[in-house]
Formats: sequence, structure tokens, C-alpha cells
Amino acid sequence: MIRLNGHDRIEGDLRGAILALGNFDGFHFGHQAVAGKALNWARDEGRPAIIATFDPHPVRFFKPDLPPFRLTSLDQRQRLFCDAGASAMLVFEFNAGLAGTTAEDFITELLVERFGAAGVVTGADFTFGKGAKGNIDLLHEVGAVHGLKSEAVRAISDSDDVISSSRIRAALKEGHCEEANRLLTRPFAIQGKVIHGDKNGRELGYPTANIDMGQYLRPKYGIYAVKGRLPDGRVLNGAASLGVRPMFDPPKELLEPYFFDFAEDLYGQTIEVELHHFLRGEEKFDDLDALKVQMDRDCEKARALLA
Repeated sequence: MIRLNGHDRIEGDLRGAILALGNFDGFHFGHQAVAGKALNWARDEGRPAIIATFDPHPVRFFKPDLPPFRLTSLDQRQRLFCDAGASAMLVFEFNAGLAGTTAEDFITELLVERFGAAGVVTGADFTFGKGAKGNIDLLHEVGAVHGLKSEAVRAISDSDDVISSSRIRAALKEGHCEEANRLLTRPFAIQGKVIHGDKNGRELGYPTANIDMGQYLRPKYGIYAVKGRLPDGRVLNGAASLGVRPMFDPPKELLEPYFFDFAEDLYGQTIEVELHHFLRGEEKFDDLDALKVQMDRDCEKARALLA
């Protein structure tokens, strides 16, 4: 799947596309409704469909000191957009220049002139342009003058509330994996390169694949039943510690999955770890023997849940 840079003019077969426009962090059920509208529109008119996203997230630009909150990396979003059926992914680099672009110029200079979009689909509450002055009404008004059609998709709700990225983040912070995964329509997954650690797990009989959390949201610290997806497509069941490892000094924040019945070297490989069930919070035990007894129990429970 092609990844387009928002700084570049779109040419060739991708010009005249229907564009799904949003942040799409998590690409949850509500986001999929926006993308689905664009994909169906494009299919009906025989046009390409492009899903656009922003990186970094606009909130990160305006509030750089916020704790990490991302639900998906760009690579994960690209795969999700491809699986949804998009022809390409368009990435807006959110910087001072984009933040200072007026809503009118965003429509005329970017959507119409630079990208040559024939139509745009957004969420009904999506805003854009300097001061967030742009909305679906402005898209209708200004776009119509330039031959750009636009449609909005209302927020999707379940029996509890509107499905949103903030709601998913809250569920993960509370350790409610199943709820977050239901709203995402798939397990929340952290992708990263396996790095060398302190070998504490290996000494305890549980060698782990250590992953830096990067810009991902920090779910509730604790022990999880997980699935690991390897570059070659294999899927492994396991248990993972996510947090600062209170039994060891100095504290070091890591995701440390241990995969059952697996003994291969994963150092340097990029893997994806899905959080399926929260088992318990982080604890400090009296000694390493007590920790190992608990780890045995954790793995037994994880095996049963993932069976």
C-alpha cells in the first residue's frame, strides 16, 4: 500500500480520489464507519479511496508535555487502512505550517489543488485549520465552489456511550482490555523492536522479549495474557509484564512478554504484542522465589484464558 506525504502533490491515478479525513488513532469502530463511507463512495464512482491521518497527533503539537497517548503507530495504521480496502494512506505532518493554515486554504490549496480530491468524508465533529475553524459546514460551502463534494458521518454509539479514542484509552488505563478491544474491533497491540534487557526473566526461567513502549499509551501497569505476532506471521501465546518492574532496581519501564513453548532469538526483530486480558497489578514480593511462584500462576492463568 502506498504511503503519501501530505507535503507532496498527488498525481496520476490517485488524483480524483475520495478522501477519508481524520486523526484515526486506533482506527476503532467509529473511525471505520467514516472510512467505510469513503470506500463505498469511491467504489460506487470507480475512484481510488485514500485514508488520511496526522502525525504527530495535533494534540501532541499543541501540548508537547502530555504523557504518551497513541493507540497505533503509523505502520499499524497503514496496515489497518490497507486491510479496510484503501488505495493509499496520506500522512499530514502536523507542524507549525499546517497549524497556521486557515481552514479555507486547507480546503482550496490542499484538498483541491494539491491532492485533487473529488470528495471528502469526515466525522461530524471533525475540525481543521487554524484555530480549528473548519468543520463540515465550511467544507460544504467552500468545497462546492471548487467542485469538492463532502459528507459527514455521525458519531457511532453503543448502549453505553459514543465510541471514541478517549473512551478506549480510559478502558486501557483501568485494565479493561476486553472493553477496549471490543471498541477497537481487535486487540490493542504494541509494536516495537525487541531490545536487550537485564536478563532477569531468563534467570527466573522466563526469558522475555523486551520492548520499549515509545509513544504508545501506557495501559494499567501489571501482568497480561498476550499474543505475539512475529514478522514471519506466526502467532504465539504468552504472558507479559507491563510496567516498571518493582522487584528490580533501578525501575525501568518496559513491556516484557514471555511466550509459551518458544525458545528462539528475537533480538532486533519488530514484533507486535496484543493485550488480551489483564491478570493482576504490579507487586513487590518478599523474594525472587515468591515472585517465581506467582509467575508460574500467572502463566497457568494466561494459558487457560488464551486456550
